[in-house]
Amino acid sequence: MPWSLLGILYAVCAVLCAVGFYKFVYFLSIGYGFAVAGGGIAVLVMYLVSPTSTPAWIVVVQTLLFIVYGARLSGFLLVRELKNASFKKTDVAKQTLAKNNEKKMPLFVLIVIWIFVSALYVAQLSPMLFRVVNGSADVAVPVVGFAVSVFGIVLESVADKQKSEQKKARPDMVATKGLYKIVRCPNYLGEIIFWTGVFVSGITTYANAGQWILAVIAYIAIVYIMFNGAQRLEKRQMGRYGGNKEYNDYADKTPIILPFVPLYHLNGKEKEKK
Repeated sequence: MPWSLLGILYAVCAVLCAVGFYKFVYFLSIGYGFAVAGGGIAVLVMYLVSPTSTPAWIVVVQTLLFIVYGARLSGFLLVRELKNASFKKTDVAKQTLAKNNEKKMPLFVLIVIWIFVSALYVAQLSPMLFRVVNGSADVAVPVVGFAVSVFGIVLESVADKQKSEQKKARPDMVATKGLYKIVRCPNYLGEIIFWTGVFVSGITTYANAGQWILAVIAYIAIVYIMFNGAQRLEKRQMGRYGGNKEYNDYADKTPIILPFVPLYHLNGKEKEKK
């Protein structure tokens, strides 16, 4: 395992996601996008400093994918945060309530979260690093992986746009049109597809059990996080729209995250209580 390079990548990701110390959710949102984009650039710099037999254009394309992914994610979330902040300033009562409800996490807990999420981001970026370190020269599999990742980014972007447009038109209802006719969380599906592409792009380069284990753990972790996020989103939606027949009809017939898979609810008990 290239421990020294993994250490450098870890330091880069840790610095870039440290914005979470300002607000802990940023560790997993805005800081996440920063870390992915910056981590991709860090691997490119490693390659430029010490080139291997891996084609340069392969490294550049994957770096661009990470930059686009990270910039899109962090940019989208930053705009949303700024809009929310502007909205709160127009209502003193809501602003006061938000401040009172904001929980201060102990510094020790923040540090533990920071350490673990930084490690996760390194693991997610590891397929690119391993390809560079191992000097893998094949191009067919990486290109297939890149195509899958591009599809994931496009899916996420379109889903976010459609959701924003539909919420403007109907703020009292979840998005149900476009991609949301296929699954209820198409943005989470896009996330899974993007990282599936990253994992696939490295299949022909993993040189030992350690590299395979790190890449597999990262992929399983992101799939788990997306399903957990969908579960929490469904719980919030049930709390807000649980008494709405239109919402229940939509939720009962639309898969939550995987198209054509009859998995409609991740909160069965909450559904039964309604």
